Amino acid sequence: MADSEKTVFEVLKSSRRYLEAKGVAEARRSCDLLMSLMLKCKPLDLFFKLDQVLSNNLLDAMRRGVKRLAENEPVQYILGEWDFMSHTFKTDKRALIPRPETEELVQLILECEDIWAEEPAFIIDIGTGSGCIAICLALAKPNSRYLGIDVSRDALALAQENAGRLKVGNNLAFSDKELCDLIEPDSVSVVVANLPYIPTADYEALPLHIKNYEPAIALDGGEDGLNIIRAVVEDASMVLKNNGYIFLEMDHRQGVAISELLEQLGFYNISVKQDMAGHDRFVVAQLTVSS
Repeated sequence: MADSEKTVFEVLKSSRRYLEAKGVAEARRSCDLLMSLMLKCKPLDLFFKLDQVLSNNLLDAMRRGVKRLAENEPVQYILGEWDFMSHTFKTDKRALIPRPETEELVQLILECEDIWAEEPAFIIDIGTGSGCIAICLALAKPNSRYLGIDVSRDALALAQENAGRLKVGNNLAFSDKELCDLIEPDSVSVVVANLPYIPTADYEALPLHIKNYEPAIALDGGEDGLNIIRAVVEDASMVLKNNGYIFLEMDHRQGVAISELLEQLGFYNISVKQDMAGHDRFVVAQLTVSS
């Protein structure tokens, strides 16, 4: 067998060893994902292709991908797409990689019967990033209205691309304007936000595949991680309807501080909810609007 004639098994084995020697996390999984992209199959189907000889083009493409992994680039950015709530989203450096915890946030909203009892609801996703929250809600509940807001025009461009590829209807719009500049008081059913909540000291210690590639503006929440959350919660209190909901994703240490902030601003029925790993991850509350 010529040097360039390598089987899937051989390439996976050598790639995994190379990445493990470089200290790359989840080397096996990342290699399997790259190879399945090359072969246009599911990762589980690689077992049936281990004896397949890779063409020179596929071998070169795999080597380029492994080199990027060795430089700590996230596999999601190399693949260029990632699944979220059973939909495939375009992913690149313009926005955070969609994560499983945020799927749980979307599920909390979908399971809240009060929101959908009087459609159409008006739901605002602040810090929309790739658009995954707003888009999945719009696809699941197309009779309601949605607005995705982000300060990053690059992120908004990505969100609009995702809305187009997933064929979201005209019930979803995006904006880079401030919430209170766009929305009338007492008009919003739900504000949902996965904001930058990592304290700066923790951000500086993040793994390289996060810190060096994912946008800092979507991660670093200031000294205690609450800088952006404070501002958004205050804005939400001005636009939500009476009994309207706020759903926040947070750091597992922030439940008490966020709950106290919400209470000060007139929110009630405040609850801290855990993610599937058992960590405090979400805060849900309703607003009482003063008459």
